[in-house]
Amino acid sequence: MYDDTNAALQRLRDICLALPETFEKEAWGECTFRVTGGSMFAMTDNDHHGSKHVAVWIKAPLDVQEMLVSADAKRFFVPPYVGSKGWIGVRLDYKVDWDELGDIVKDAHAMSAPKRLRALLSGEVTGARSPGAPRAARATSKPTARTKRPRTIR
Repeated sequence: MYDDTNAALQRLRDICLALPETFEKEAWGECTFRVTGGSMFAMTDNDHHGSKHVAVWIKAPLDVQEMLVSADAKRFFVPPYVGSKGWIGVRLDYKVDWDELGDIVKDAHAMSAPKRLRALLSGEVTGARSPGAPRAARATSKPTARTKRPRTIR
């Protein structure tokens, strides 16, 4: 359903896939972007169900959605299906501010990331492994046996 040669979709793909632990998966005939161990945070809209535009739907809090749509209803819209949950539609075929879109996508990625990755991205964890780095092996030694108390004979 989508056109892999579309320059705007390629640029969106580059923004999304540059984020830690992100992968792309085709669903409903569109590109979707998800966080490993988390959830979907963006989905393309290439004339989806006759929308007559090329856009991306991005996870966002309700207040952000309302603010952006109110500020510029030609670039931003409330997408079907997920709009009631706060997602924002951003047109990719009309005056795209790529820096602003990158910030919106980055926030959506953080909302969808598992707790471990969110903590790492926000800098709350010190000495944590970098995203994508293998986890440290767990110690395999068995705990030492407890010593028994001597019984008192009465």
